[in-house]
Amino acid sequence: MSLIQEAQARDGGLTSRGAAARPAAWSVTEQPWAWAVAVLLLIMPIIANGFFLIEIFGTTLILGTIALSLMFLAGYGGMVSLMQLTIAGFAGYMVAVFGVSGNANISLGWPWWLATPMALVLAVLFGTLGGALAVRTEGIYTIMITLAIGAAFYYFTNQNWAIFNGHTGINTIATPHFLGIDWRMDVAFYYLTLAVAALCYFAVLYLSRAPFGLALQGVRDNPRRMAALGFNVNAHRIAAYAFAALIAGMGGVLQVWNYRQISPGSVAVERCIDILIVAVVGGITRPVGPYIGAFIFVILRTFALDFLVKVGLDGNRFRLLIGLGFLAIVFWSSDGVIGLYERWRKRGEGGEARARPGGHGHG
Repeated sequence: MSLIQEAQARDGGLTSRGAAARPAAWSVTEQPWAWAVAVLLLIMPIIANGFFLIEIFGTTLILGTIALSLMFLAGYGGMVSLMQLTIAGFAGYMVAVFGVSGNANISLGWPWWLATPMALVLAVLFGTLGGALAVRTEGIYTIMITLAIGAAFYYFTNQNWAIFNGHTGINTIATPHFLGIDWRMDVAFYYLTLAVAALCYFAVLYLSRAPFGLALQGVRDNPRRMAALGFNVNAHRIAAYAFAALIAGMGGVLQVWNYRQISPGSVAVERCIDILIVAVVGGITRPVGPYIGAFIFVILRTFALDFLVKVGLDGNRFRLLIGLGFLAIVFWSSDGVIGLYERWRKRGEGGEARARPGGHGHG
C-alpha cells in the first residue's frame, strides 16, 4: 500500500469494498478554527509589514497553490507528478514572452489581459500533453517521467536564447494595472494572491465532491473495476492533469508577477522536488494541506539560515533543517501535519469520552 493510500485508508478515504469515498471534509462547521484563520488572512495587511505580507504570506499562498495542483493529482488521482512547478514556470515564461518586459527583442508586448489568458491556455496544453505521457505509466515510473519532463524543460530554457534568453532569463516583466490600481503594490498583490488561492482551494474542494472527482477517486482506488463499469480511465486521468495544470499555471503567473523576472533557476529540478516536499509535509489528502506545508517551508527557508549562523553553523546548510523537518513529519505521520492534527484531535476526543460518566472506551 502506498503512502497516499495509507493516509486515505486511515482517514476514511477508502471503503471496505475499495470503492471511492469522499475524503473527510474540513469545513468551517467541523473545524471552527478555520473562521479565525480566514479572518486573520483578511486583516493581515493591517497587522503585518510589507516583508511578512509578501515574502511570507504572499509566497506561502503562491507555493501552496502550485502544490495544490500536485495534491489534487496525488490525493484524488493517485498520480504523483513532479512537473507541476515546471508547468507553473512555463506559464510564467509565457507571460514574459507574450507580455511586456525589459527584453523588448523577446517579448511581444501584448497587454496583460491578453498575455495572461494565453499563458494559461498554453500551460494547460503543456500539462495535458505531459499528462497524456504520464498516464501510460504507474507508480515510480510516473514520478520519473514527470521529473524527466521538468529536467528537460530546465535545460531547454537554460540553453535557448531566442525565446527564453538562456541562463539570464527575462527581467522587468510588466505587472497588471487596472481599475486605477497597481496590482503589484504590497496590499493589492496580497489580496490578489489570496483571492486566487481561495478560488483554487474551493474549486478543488468542489470538484472532489462532484461526479468527476468521485469518478477520479474510483479510478485511483480500482481502475480495472471503473473501466469495467464503462469509465474511460485514461481520459479521467488526463482531464485531471489538465485541471491541475490550470491551477499550477495560475500560481506561476502570480510568481512571475511577484518577482517580475523569471530564469531557469525558477524551474530547476530541486524546485520541482520542493513542491513535493511542501505537499507531503502539509498533508497530501486534503486541499488545505499544501498551504500548511507551504507556510512551514517558507518559514524554514526564510529564517533557518539566520538561525544556523547564530548557533555557529554554516548558513548554507539551511536545507538540512528543511530535510530533517520533512523526515520527522513523514516519520510520525504519512499524511503530514494534517495527520498529526487528526491523531491529536482523536486522542483528545477519546480522553473526553473516557472521562464522561458511563462513557465507553475502557479496555
